[in-house]
Amino acid sequence: MTDRTKRTRGTRWGAAAWVVGVPAVLAGLPPAASSRLPGRLATHWDGEAPDGSMPLWAAAVFPALVWAVLALSMALVGRRGGAPAAAGVGVSLLSGGVSLAGAQASIVRANLDRADWRDAGSVGTGMAVTAVVAVAAGVLGWWAGRRVALPVHAEQGVSGEVMEVPEGARRVWLSRTANPWLQLTAALTGLVAAAALLAGAGGLIGLRWALIAPFAIASVLALSCASVQARVTESGLEVAFGPLGRPVRRWAAQDIVSARAEKRTPAQVGGWGYRISGLGTTVMLRAGECLVIRPTKGTEFAVSVDDAETGAALLNALSARHAGR
Repeated sequence: MTDRTKRTRGTRWGAAAWVVGVPAVLAGLPPAASSRLPGRLATHWDGEAPDGSMPLWAAAVFPALVWAVLALSMALVGRRGGAPAAAGVGVSLLSGGVSLAGAQASIVRANLDRADWRDAGSVGTGMAVTAVVAVAAGVLGWWAGRRVALPVHAEQGVSGEVMEVPEGARRVWLSRTANPWLQLTAALTGLVAAAALLAGAGGLIGLRWALIAPFAIASVLALSCASVQARVTESGLEVAFGPLGRPVRRWAAQDIVSARAEKRTPAQVGGWGYRISGLGTTVMLRAGECLVIRPTKGTEFAVSVDDAETGAALLNALSARHAGR
């Protein structure tokens, strides 16, 4: 399985969790608060006053159907558009899901403890907050889609520990790896945090930050360690984490004593993700080939990427070039 295939599969797992989780939240919020809601819910406002309503069951089903149409449309666009359409699909799914979920939470909250839908409160503040979060989610979807769509090119066929680089020539090596199980973990813990936040925003429960914060933090940490990109240029080695390529660790070529390809397993380094052990620091996303560097300061650093031998050979050549100056 190629690195690109792994990365695509992991993204699909995350997208599947999102596609399934959003309608569950949309359809589940009104029934969960049914004992505190009127028989019909205010679902449309003319300024501050509600001027339209739906039965409770329809208020639960309708936004879920809207989401189903959106998700199906994006699936067709993604299939026909291929990689170039990935960014647009990411924007639509993330911003659309946040918009619908935020609107549903605002509607439920406005109708809570009202005897009649005409007495429902305003949704202005909730919708304003939802709009801001939806824009941020759309930006995140665009970045994630762009990184999935970008092709990976790496020089092949290099044998030996030092690459021969002609004088005046420039070489670049790039490799990515993703762990679909860590991506799925990030998606699931993120959905739990989002569901708890929406339930609190909708008034079903208090805003229980003791529940929301741990799952949100776990989601961010898992996502940041679920994928990695290693790049070797004239400047040295750059290792970027997560779908947005942040944070980034860098080593200048002159600060690297040596580089090599080495096979490592999770058992050797203490598990998955960002691990610190007797072997130094290892970014372990899959067992097997790793690019390992020995810097002039600090312990060794290893990252599990494909074609590590090429990256190591180029780093050794760049390091030797700087040492000879």
